[in-house]
Amino acid sequence: MELHKKVADFALQDDQEQTVHLSDFAGKPVVLFFYPKADTPGCTIEACGFRDTFKKLQQAGAVVLGISRDTPKAQRKFREKYDLPYPLLADVDEKVCKQFDVLKEKNMYGKKVIGIERTTFLIGPDQKLLKIFPKVKPEGHAEEVLAALKEQ
Repeated sequence: MELHKKVADFALQDDQEQTVHLSDFAGKPVVLFFYPKADTPGCTIEACGFRDTFKKLQQAGAVVLGISRDTPKAQRKFREKYDLPYPLLADVDEKVCKQFDVLKEKNMYGKKVIGIERTTFLIGPDQKLLKIFPKVKPEGHAEEVLAALKEQ
């Protein structure tokens, strides 16, 4: 992923099992946040941060999309449990995770596993990549993204 380059379109199922394309949101900035797993502590803090900042992000014209490797059903449960006002996309086959290069080796209880490194991408209305937030800390992240959006 290179800054200021057009992001290739993709299609994933959302938590309602509808197909969503990145190109559906052409003309609006898109906040695309990748998180490791639905309904885990850090992911819940991050997702709820975007929920709590959602109105301000909307006022800035942005669309918010969360992505993980969970199934549409798991995404739906997560979304309903925390009343998340934006779609969660299911990248079960890791195609979009690979496109955005967010799969990294992690150490889980002494075992090396490949998992999603918490990363957010800010994509402009022209579908060009504006900013990458690598190795995101969940606390306060949505406010950080909102500030970056207002700078564009």
